[in-house]
Amino acid sequence: MTGLVLKLGPNERVLINGVVIENGDRRAKLAVKTPNAHILRMRDAIRPDQADTPVRRVCYIAQLVLSGDAEPAEGRKQLLSGIEQLSQVLTDHDSRSLLTQATAAVLQGQFYPALKVLRALLPREERLLAAQVG
Repeated sequence: MTGLVLKLGPNERVLINGVVIENGDRRAKLAVKTPNAHILRMRDAIRPDQADTPVRRVCYIAQLVLSGDAEPAEGRKQLLSGIEQLSQVLTDHDSRSLLTQATAAVLQGQFYPALKVLRALLPREERLLAAQVG
């Protein structure tokens, strides 16, 4: 299959090459044929003030590359560094597996899959941070 297929829910927004596009009242499926287009689902977006934990900061770096606000080469470097730092703390088997997947995606220049995998670590991080406070 060539390109990326976006499945959008009613009124869902997506950022494509710096332009916010909003879907209509019905579900839609869009095929993006342009390679290396900068695409980010707004529902996946993390605002700068929300990038306040280690996993969120790494996700935010991936998001900046996807939105076109960071150069892929610099983003790759920062992402790999951030993933390495996370691997020092998240040592359980499942987290390691996700971090390995994220690393592979970043090395292949696949930043959306990397973001998707990294976002799977957010609930884990939330539990760990809650346990430290409690």
